Amino acid sequence: TDLRPLDILSEVVPAGRLARGMRVFQAQGLRGFQLSASKPRALGFPASRLFIHCDRFPEEFSIIVTLRVLSIPTKRNEYIFTLMAEENPTVLLGLRYAPNKIHFLFWSQERASGWQTRVTFPNVSLSDNQWHTLILAVSGQSFSLTVDCSLPRDRVVETPFPTSLSVKRASFYLGNRRRRKGFFTGLLRQLVLLPGADATPRMCTTTDFKVAMLSVPTVLQDLPAKPASNEVLERPCGHSTEQQVPLRCPTWVLQVSPCPPCCVLPVKHKLDYVEEYQNLVTNSETMGIEVFTIPKVGLFAAAANRYTPPGSAIYKWAEGKFVPYQNIPTHQAQAWKYFTIGKKIFLAVANFEQNDKGQEFSVIYKWSHRKEKFIPYQRIPTHSARDWEAFVIEGEAFLAVVNHREGNNHNIDSVIYRWNARTGLFETNQTIPTSGAYDWEFFTIGPYSFLVVANTFNGTSTKIYSHIYIWLSGSFQLFQSILTFGAADWEVFHIGDRIFLAVANSHSYDSATPAPSNFYAINSSIYELNITAQMFVKFQDLLTYSALDWEFFSMGDDSFLVVANSFDGFTFSVNSIIYRF
Repeated sequence: TDLRPLDILSEVVPAGRLARGMRVFQAQGLRGFQLSASKPRALGFPASRLFIHCDRFPEEFSIIVTLRVLSIPTKRNEYIFTLMAEENPTVLLGLRYAPNKIHFLFWSQERASGWQTRVTFPNVSLSDNQWHTLILAVSGQSFSLTVDCSLPRDRVVETPFPTSLSVKRASFYLGNRRRRKGFFTGLLRQLVLLPGADATPRMCTTTDFKVAMLSVPTVLQDLPAKPASNEVLERPCGHSTEQQVPLRCPTWVLQVSPCPPCCVLPVKHKLDYVEEYQNLVTNSETMGIEVFTIPKVGLFAAAANRYTPPGSAIYKWAEGKFVPYQNIPTHQAQAWKYFTIGKKIFLAVANFEQNDKGQEFSVIYKWSHRKEKFIPYQRIPTHSARDWEAFVIEGEAFLAVVNHREGNNHNIDSVIYRWNARTGLFETNQTIPTSGAYDWEFFTIGPYSFLVVANTFNGTSTKIYSHIYIWLSGSFQLFQSILTFGAADWEVFHIGDRIFLAVANSHSYDSATPAPSNFYAINSSIYELNITAQMFVKFQDLLTYSALDWEFFSMGDDSFLVVANSFDGFTFSVNSIIYRF
């Protein structure tokens, strides 16, 4: 028998091209595939691609799996992989995980009309959000499971593994049995079939099972090591690669070499990969997170939770992680906003639905230094509030709420409130007509203050204008209107002396025009301020998929813009993209 490892995982990503429903995710320094249950068949391939010269599964073999399992319900089973006949739903062979158990399934055709045998390995606990490597060795009636190169668990069963299991017209399926039920929700890094041998001695030659690799897809292999802190880059001797002019270097940066002296320049810091650090268990579906620091108290995170009971939670950083600190009653909370006025500390929640008395309020909470928690301070009438924006103009504090709709009417006023230092309350300063608004974004350019609204839907169309306002003579006045398509977010950012404004367009819909082929695959746009024309002009279009948010950040000399894609018209499991300027 050919002892060449057969890499099942790599067959699903030939040439590194991810199948629909797959994405690469990194946790604890290792990459794995996260799978989507939307199209189980897309995560399969014919067995004939592995078994080229023979259509029989080997009698003796090992299966090597490196995976990271999430917590799953106590009665739920998840399939790591299956081998299934195309003409019927029979699982010819499969590996399945249940809480504290591993099940190996195989179809014995040597019995009358066939029979599925299940070999169970109990007391195998993997639901700890850690990486684990499993080695299953099969030979006749003997089955052995080794977890993380520990002592093997041996089982001998009455029904031996078949000597002639046909794989003709059969297919392998990754993380499923051709159905959504029982889909694998964790991460897969390695899935290898090694015919004719027990792979345990071959794999367990290192003390760290995480690096025990028999065959891992190229796209998942380890990242290149970071350059040492004193590592340098050499430019072509005597010339700059950027300007192609001689470099004039002080004597302390010259090096001895066979060619003329050249400059030795430090390596630029590049974007590192972000690793998963903590799973934060929230009360319900989380619509937004606000992270803030209260001086001399600590770091906090407020989660805007969708469901009214039990409300939304505030977490405090303690001993290297966020822990529950305070629970606040909310009503389909959409967002939190932290802000300060002098020494006063506030946290405002945008409630989307009415309370149990039929009243619709969003609430501002004030931090009590004596009680060391947030207490209700001021209730403000709102209408399906989506967001708050806090800002200061000429020393005065303002708070703007985004009202999305009132009943079925999306064309309503959003409100800007001004802080009254005498009464200690926010009072209405100005109302601005908005259409299904999602977001306010405040920014300044020199001495001027601006506020831009993301209008989403006017009742018949998402193809509507969003507006930029400028502060003049004590109120905001219209500065510029930009055509948007279900705008969900604005992000302002600076690169050097240049000023940009990016809009996240969520979908294109108009009841008066024919439906497009895809409502959600649509350009989001970046605009740049033209000082001469005194307006924002389009700089670049980027294809997005129901984009809901932009965030800008920089590292060293590099500038990045990340978009949150949410839906491509077929699945919510879509990649969000980081762009570099």
